[in-house]
Amino acid sequence: MNYYERLKELRTDKDLLQKDIAELLEIDQQYYSKYERGLNELPIRHLKKLCLFYGVSADYILGLPDDLNYPKR
Repeated sequence: MNYYERLKELRTDKDLLQKDIAELLEIDQQYYSKYERGLNELPIRHLKKLCLFYGVSADYILGLPDDLNYPKR
């Protein structure tokens, strides 16, 4: 699944409109619509805000596999 499909899935699962998420991100609904259609790249600042709002990781939105190795701190 592409990240833009995941964005739509997360939004519709919460019964929200594109307008609602656009307000959260402080952008126009038409601009947000381009994220969901894969026409505009999702900036990191918006990705972070959406992760916090939906309570999911960036890996989930981006469709990355669960078994990735992460560096130790």
